[in-house]
Amino acid sequence: MLKDVTLGQFLPGVSPIHRLDPRAKILFLIALIVFIFITSNYISLALVAAFIVALVFMTRIPVKMYLKSMKMILFIVLFTGIINLFYGRGEPLVKIGFLQITEAGINNAVFVAVRIAVLILASSMLTFTTSPTDLTDALERLLKPLTVFHIKVHEIAMMMTIALRFVPTLLEETDKIMSAQKARGADMESGNLIKRIKALIPVLIPLFVSAFRRAEELATAMECRCYQGGSGRTRMKRLHFGKADLYGLAACLLVLCGVIICNIFLPATVR
Repeated sequence: MLKDVTLGQFLPGVSPIHRLDPRAKILFLIALIVFIFITSNYISLALVAAFIVALVFMTRIPVKMYLKSMKMILFIVLFTGIINLFYGRGEPLVKIGFLQITEAGINNAVFVAVRIAVLILASSMLTFTTSPTDLTDALERLLKPLTVFHIKVHEIAMMMTIALRFVPTLLEETDKIMSAQKARGADMESGNLIKRIKALIPVLIPLFVSAFRRAEELATAMECRCYQGGSGRTRMKRLHFGKADLYGLAACLLVLCGVIICNIFLPATVR
């Protein structure tokens, strides 16, 4: 199951999405998140979802990779959807004891589930099409205005990118440790939830030790390469906005206009 986690993976390619400026991709992701949560009816939600799905196909990355990214949060999607199913006012359609399902509750459940799903798709699209180096540079450039307040932007961007980069590595290490424990007779799949959590303690201790060791090795390697932080640092690859980024901006503006029009002229499904 841990092998299905795709968070932090970069898949090289030559698609139009790969060629976008990483700063533009981060800003587009923020815009898409805003679009997702300002939708108030099914038409506007379908418009945003269709736009994100179209971008997913434009990345030319196998759909199974996106399905893997959805697999880990499927439980969260179902759980939040079921919880919101019982949260709604109006005439009850079904009553289960003190719980009741209303039309508003069904709408809330659908909206929450779809919003989370398309949000994960959009986030996965960013990490799949942007290398950790480009992501670091983009974050540093976007956060650069914060240097006025003496905030160490370069260090923050570096830490965020390193953390994202080492997610697959730590998951792989976890899988190896669990396999080793099972080979020694450890039972991690039977029993109730509390017993399963207790069975993970022998996995967490070597995992923390391995994580600290990797962090120390990385720090030593950076010191050996005379890493001094962001001051006076040069870049081999300079970021610049191109025509493709302008086309992406125009597409986002069109989707925003469509969402606003749908919200104004169509009745709201959720409030």
